[in-house]
Amino acid sequence: MSVAVTEMKHKADEYFVQEGSIVRQIWGESDTILLIFAGGAAEFALSKAVDWLFFTGKLPSDPIGRLFSTVNYAKRIVFSGEKDAQKAIQDINAIHHGLEKRRGYSIPVWAYRDVLFMLIDYSIRAYETLERPLTETEKEEILRVFNKLGNGMQIPELPQSFGDWEIAREEHLLANLNYTRYTKDLFDQYRKQLGKIRYEMLIGLQGIIVPTRVHELMGFKKASIYPTLISGYKLTKTMHLDDFFKDLILPSKYKADIKGLDEHKVNPVSK
Repeated sequence: MSVAVTEMKHKADEYFVQEGSIVRQIWGESDTILLIFAGGAAEFALSKAVDWLFFTGKLPSDPIGRLFSTVNYAKRIVFSGEKDAQKAIQDINAIHHGLEKRRGYSIPVWAYRDVLFMLIDYSIRAYETLERPLTETEKEEILRVFNKLGNGMQIPELPQSFGDWEIAREEHLLANLNYTRYTKDLFDQYRKQLGKIRYEMLIGLQGIIVPTRVHELMGFKKASIYPTLISGYKLTKTMHLDDFFKDLILPSKYKADIKGLDEHKVNPVSK
């Protein structure tokens, strides 16, 4: 093996997610991250294990702030070296174990798996909504990266191929979601924090990106103007007005957080 190849291999091995990975491209762009968590916000609220999110009181009291806290952990893992990323995963494990100890029993394994599946699904949905269709190879890469995260969190029975993941994802959507009082409480908090106009924008964006099962349980409208607005937003990016558009979506106190999401921005690659 040549010196150049050895150096390149060593450099790639330093990172939890290799340079050039589609995952870095997806998670280096504030637009896709915000859309990922718009979808995740709806599905989280429907989880049969959502009561765990209410246990500390932090999520319902500040759901948008918790969103950015979660994003920071995800970005820390995606863009860190292997050692630092594994430390972040262990920190997450410690937080969960501490929560379980305080409550007196364990978070269901399927709930951990659901969250991992959401990250995979909404990463794909968000990128394809805003950029282009992903190749099968890229989808397999997304699965591989998040399976690596899942292995670090000791989540068992992870699908090893994208086809198997699609089957497992549908099974989880049918088995583990339900509309409850927690769902209503969370959405009441979204409305309170965002205000009527921004809240309606959130609902519209969620209606675009979530799977059919989530769409049905939330009662989202079938007809929406938001696909047209997404097209308009893509145009604002070419005109460099996208920061203005994002300021309209979230309150001004989160402006610095939004800017921080683009810290590792990677230029899209056409396929």
